[in-house]
Amino acid sequence: MIIKEGERIDELHRNGYRIIQKEKGFCFGMDAVLLSGFAAVRPGERVLDLGTGTGIIPILLEAKTRGAYFAGLEIQEEMREMAARSVALNGLEKKIDIIEGNIREAGRLFGRASFDVVTSNPPYMNDHHGLKNPDLPKAIARHEIFCTLEDVARETAAVLRPGGRFYLVHRPRRLAEIVGTLQKYRLEPKRMKFVHPFADREANLVLIEAVSGGGPMMKVEKPLIVYREPGVYTEEIYEIYGY
Repeated sequence: MIIKEGERIDELHRNGYRIIQKEKGFCFGMDAVLLSGFAAVRPGERVLDLGTGTGIIPILLEAKTRGAYFAGLEIQEEMREMAARSVALNGLEKKIDIIEGNIREAGRLFGRASFDVVTSNPPYMNDHHGLKNPDLPKAIARHEIFCTLEDVARETAAVLRPGGRFYLVHRPRRLAEIVGTLQKYRLEPKRMKFVHPFADREANLVLIEAVSGGGPMMKVEKPLIVYREPGVYTEEIYEIYGY
């Protein structure tokens, strides 16, 4: 059975791919799509997405790149099972695996230096930020319940090969903590792009590329503006979405 009660199928506008999501549960957001547009995957590379949720990032990266293999790690069995059905829906079982497990154990699950690229759209809020959603799947996606930023950085450093790349989307308000944590595990930030809802608003997301064992020089790229006017995306957003 591909679809269960309370689920829907959404179009992804890439290669005819579709994804299964809960009608009233956690769904992927724009931040995951923007991360898939920011991440660079070269032909033949192996990619791991930490905290994959619906499986959106591995599916989009398979559509957009010539990577050889994609894996998604997800702690919630119900989400993992739904993501696996999305993989099957698109006939991608030979290229994408969705694995159940805790990010804190990624190094043990996959082995050291086993991937060329790691991506993550982790929980943005720690115990000092916001009220926890009473819906557990949403709370897990948004709050550091089962993993912290440090867990993500540590396990990324474990599974990345030397010179491998880590792509992260997060909140600018934690930028100092993010950079310090990445550098602690020898993940050197090399590219950074701020995302603004409108041209005259402050950034509400930041996209970061870090290199395992990289040198200390970093490039801050031109900011990404989401809306040209209320309800109308900029051309760059339409291009990332594939419209």
